[in-house]
Amino acid sequence: MKKVSKRKTEKTKPRILVIDDDEDIRKVLSEILKDKGYNADSAETGGEAIRKTWKKFYNLALIDIKLPDMNGVELLTKIRETKPKMRKIIITGYPTLKNAVEALNKGADAYIMKPLDIEKVLATIAEQLKKQRREQKMTEKQLVQYIETRVKQIEQKS
Repeated sequence: MKKVSKRKTEKTKPRILVIDDDEDIRKVLSEILKDKGYNADSAETGGEAIRKTWKKFYNLALIDIKLPDMNGVELLTKIRETKPKMRKIIITGYPTLKNAVEALNKGADAYIMKPLDIEKVLATIAEQLKKQRREQKMTEKQLVQYIETRVKQIEQKS
């Protein structure tokens, strides 16, 4: 049986960043995510989340709408854009139609209300990661097509 190193396994797990000022929520969500096979990290503030997204790639971010240094909706536009696109899920204990519409317009991929239903959170994460994988496959396919087309153009010039 082929032995897989722990380091390689860690790199293949989807990376999720939990952004919430409530330490208990950060810890509980991170532990649940790790138990479900994800590589979880956390940030207490929007500023910390921004710094982390510039240092590491995350597949998905769970973002509380009320953070000590900024609004979670504001954070949506400040987190580093990546390819494949990081999926962003807003979590709020203050649900309003205005918040939901604003969050979706600023780039949220989903919106979940507190108190958290863990099964719903996990299902939403799985759905968003599936969409991300589809987008990544499409991007890779487009890249291959572009390279093939450029090679043909270069060959015609020769």
